[in-house]
Amino acid sequence: MFGQMGQLMSLLGKTDKIKEEFAKLLERLDRTNVEGQSGGGMVTVTVTGKFNVKSVRLTDEALALKDKEMLEDLIAAATAQAIEKAKKLLAEEARKAAAEVGLPPMFALPEL
Repeated sequence: MFGQMGQLMSLLGKTDKIKEEFAKLLERLDRTNVEGQSGGGMVTVTVTGKFNVKSVRLTDEALALKDKEMLEDLIAAATAQAIEKAKKLLAEEARKAAAEVGLPPMFALPEL
């Protein structure tokens, strides 16, 4: 019990460093892009590490299909893949930031 109290008191003394690392984390995530693809590369969706969709690219081959429902499904699949990659990136970067300020692993984000 006293060991945990000591850890908590130690963390309270690091609040400025924790805030600083969190701000850096958010900046990195906003600058980092991940991509999801579907249809063998016919659709590519780019998402930031903060889950903002930056772009959707469709190849001429995808447009030539003239199949609205299929394109909608391909866009949804590529977006889902990009978001999954962004979730993994967030969890990894959060673990690094937590370790940087000396937070115990339980304070880092779990795999989402």
